[in-house]
Amino acid sequence: MPRWQPKLGLIQETLLLTLHARALDAGLPSPILGDTLSADLAGKIDYDFGKLKVKPSLVLTTALRAKRLDDVVRAYTAAHPGCVVLDLGCGLDTRMYRCDPPPGVDWYDIDFPEVVDLRAECLPGRSHLVGADLTSSDWLAAIPGDRPAMIVAEGLLPFMPGDSFQAMIRALTGHLPSGELALNGYTRFAAWAMKYHPTIKALGIKAAQGFDDPREPESWDAGLELIEEQILTRAPEVARFPQPLRALTRLTARSTALSRQGARILRYRF
Repeated sequence: MPRWQPKLGLIQETLLLTLHARALDAGLPSPILGDTLSADLAGKIDYDFGKLKVKPSLVLTTALRAKRLDDVVRAYTAAHPGCVVLDLGCGLDTRMYRCDPPPGVDWYDIDFPEVVDLRAECLPGRSHLVGADLTSSDWLAAIPGDRPAMIVAEGLLPFMPGDSFQAMIRALTGHLPSGELALNGYTRFAAWAMKYHPTIKALGIKAAQGFDDPREPESWDAGLELIEEQILTRAPEVARFPQPLRALTRLTARSTALSRQGARILRYRF
């Protein structure tokens, strides 16, 4: 069976980290996300996943944040059957397959050109593929500007330099008539500490930015209004975590300040 040999830069290589984490979750006796397509795909890629040093805590939190973001997308597409979905920094995520949006929804998977080329080979489907540098706004011409939109940015924030993430969101909300933005939020400390995580360190990446107050994006001049903050240490799926991670997570959940240093899902309307 032929195997794909991806040739990616350091930032782009993080897509293999999240793919591997989803694949490992799928192999658990009681998976949180259960993304068997990711497991199949990881098995067809010629890459030393062992060098990523993925720990069980990362597998579980990656699966949980993906599940929560999927829930947000499903709810929005069900309520807006003629919308567009923009998956920013999509990598090899199988979100479109997991969410299975209604036929009237147009789905746009957006990432670096070399990533969407790999995606076209590995995950052919009915999504629109847009190869782009997200720090520029040239790619917006490929996105309809007359339909409500669900924007998803999973794991993207810390890897965009300076204030380029905020600038991108301003450009998007200026281009689109209405919609929602869903992302997994990082505090400034969590974003800074990422560069010391064994997996990120193994890739040689230095993470950049985050924000503490979930209402801070309301000040980005992007017309955002906070709808919801989901603190994932308090999610019911934590009951499936193995010990001692389960006990530690539940202990952390007692403090909102500590919990915000971990995974949280933020939703905004515009």
